[in-house]
Amino acid sequence: MRISILGCGWLGLPLGAYLASKGHIVTGTTTSPEKMALLEQAHIQPILLNFKPEIEGDLSSLTNAEVLIIAIPPRAGKQGDDFHPQQIKYLLKSLNYFQGQIIYISSTSVYPDTNSLLDESGPVLNNHPLIEVENLLQQSPFPVTILRCGGLMGYDRIAGKYFIGKTVETGSVPVNFIHRDDVIHIIEKIINQNVWNELFNVVAPEHPVRKAVYEQNARDHHWQAPVFQEPLKPVSFKIISSGKLQRALAYSFLFPNPLGFK
Repeated sequence: MRISILGCGWLGLPLGAYLASKGHIVTGTTTSPEKMALLEQAHIQPILLNFKPEIEGDLSSLTNAEVLIIAIPPRAGKQGDDFHPQQIKYLLKSLNYFQGQIIYISSTSVYPDTNSLLDESGPVLNNHPLIEVENLLQQSPFPVTILRCGGLMGYDRIAGKYFIGKTVETGSVPVNFIHRDDVIHIIEKIINQNVWNELFNVVAPEHPVRKAVYEQNARDHHWQAPVFQEPLKPVSFKIISSGKLQRALAYSFLFPNPLGFK
């Protein structure tokens, strides 16, 4: 199968390498000329492409695919909340000859903190730029499956690394993490099973509190653990359910508990 990946970054590059190892013909984009050789080493046909938010580069090789995976990080910051939706608008205008399906990597950040368990039918932040993007894609003529991923972890991304020796007041808050390997295998399942026009939460099914995760990370890597203190007022949270995904794909997580992420 011909698969294109828009954005060969921390997720897209190993995803492309994995799909190529399974015999798929993979094309992937990078914004960096220096990274072209890295994609080739992973057996990904590289394309130099940039969104500013208008497209700079040749999309034709990317659109000659049966599946397009959009994995570009929705950078806001200085560029503003409207930047990523504008990128997707320019992309959709350029897909005149594309006749395949789309997988879009969204985020569980679209859900508000409700102090409760949330599934895909739960409330969302309607002014969130990712909700605007999800709506744009769902209104497009293409079959689209949207993956609302929790915090992407694994390998060099270790939650506790960012809090070594710091004071943390959110130790009692449950985490909504997902291991990168699980995201990759879930995408493979969606492609192999032709699961389109769906919306899934992609989150590990177990939700230990941050204190447990950070302390486990400190033990595993011989780091100084954070100092945990009680906040002056309760910290809001959400617990994201991936039950729909598990049922629809008959998926068993490689890393069901963030305490065991490697």
